Amino acid sequence: MSENNPESDPYAYMAGLQDGLTEAEKAEFEQQLREKQLQLERCSGADTLEHARLQLDIAELLVLLERKEEAWNLARSAFDTALKNESWQDAVEACNVLYQTEQTASIPALGMGVWLAVTFPVTPELTYAMLDHVVTETPSHSDGAALAAVTTRYVIDLRANDEEHGDWSLLANNLIARVAARHSNVQDQQALNAWMDKLGLRDPQVFLPRLSQVVNAIVGDAWWFDRNELRDKLPD
Repeated sequence: MSENNPESDPYAYMAGLQDGLTEAEKAEFEQQLREKQLQLERCSGADTLEHARLQLDIAELLVLLERKEEAWNLARSAFDTALKNESWQDAVEACNVLYQTEQTASIPALGMGVWLAVTFPVTPELTYAMLDHVVTETPSHSDGAALAAVTTRYVIDLRANDEEHGDWSLLANNLIARVAARHSNVQDQQALNAWMDKLGLRDPQVFLPRLSQVVNAIVGDAWWFDRNELRDKLPD
């Protein structure tokens, strides 16, 4: 993702492509797929991050080509490798692809990706993308979307560098406003302030535990890892 231009978001680009590929686009992606598959065949060490990242590249192309079950299998393997290597960014990238494959366990994969993205120092861009998926999946009048939206702003404030902070905080603020409008028909700043106060969206000690409850509801009993064990790996 371009660090300086959030509007060039590749997730949005991919979503647009999925509405229908031209024959030229399909041929281009199939050529890229063949090249990546050859690289994967030549890559030594199935448990390496290089191998996992090639799997994710291939899985993303397979999603675009509507070969989503194949994409799931590769991204799921990449997730396991990333987790084993404590590469949280790659693990969340894998969850992002798993969500896009639209398989039975794609929603739990989204929840796990959100947990990892908020818990570990994953890039604000990817964290934003995962939380935006939660907004998409959450009913309009549910508080879950509000919790996800305000967490995007919290993460951006914590992790974005000075150069990218302005653009990304604007996107986060727009997301909060959009969620507020659909949740409670909020139309102006005064109403937005009252809405945030009412839902407790100003204090991370309030909204983060509530987001955790939302994530628990999304994942259910389908966790692929022990959260307490991973928390012990948090950087000081």
